[in-house]
Amino acid sequence: MAATRPLSRFWEWGKNIVCVGRNYADHVREMQSAALSEPVLFLKPSTAYAPEGSPVLVPAYTRNLHHELELAVVMGKRCRAVPEAAAMDYVAGYALCLDMTARDVQDECKKKGLPWTLAKSFTASCPVSAFVPKEKIPDPHNLKLWLKVNGELRQEGETSSMIFSIPYIISYVSKIMTLEEGDIILTGTPKGVGPVKENDEIQAGIHGVVSMRFKVEKPEY
Repeated sequence: MAATRPLSRFWEWGKNIVCVGRNYADHVREMQSAALSEPVLFLKPSTAYAPEGSPVLVPAYTRNLHHELELAVVMGKRCRAVPEAAAMDYVAGYALCLDMTARDVQDECKKKGLPWTLAKSFTASCPVSAFVPKEKIPDPHNLKLWLKVNGELRQEGETSSMIFSIPYIISYVSKIMTLEEGDIILTGTPKGVGPVKENDEIQAGIHGVVSMRFKVEKPEY
């Protein structure tokens, strides 16, 4: 089974993309949101994946598409209600992801008390880097993330600033839904989120570990 489902290409067969919101205090402030005592969770479909080489697509129904830079945790085996102390045993590795967000649509959803699906879960809303094995990142809470648009630095943050730690998040999520091999958890974005438009180029990376590049395009439909 492992030969036909390599973790190095988890985006081709992984089922679930679980996203955590409001996990960096500086981003909570810039969004004028309230910090919460528990993580905010939402989901993206597997068709949200956009591996490097494919474009970021702008949904026809938004006029304000934003980038959100996030460290993703790639699960290596099935887990349910895992204790926080054992959570990292279930991690296979990491990736860098973008949680592309239709901000104008999200704002309307918030006003109406509606779910964020239209704002967060569209096709190609989760650009993803190459897989990084766990062994290459001894401490995921000691990473520097960065993002540039057309060469201009937009986001820069350190994973040490997370409000909820990765073991806490894994344990918390696994008590709600069973996590499976190839699933990923996006762990939140630091400050500096902002708009992109057609023909923009997004570059992002984990300093000293991995980088990626995407072009923003309009879909053909």
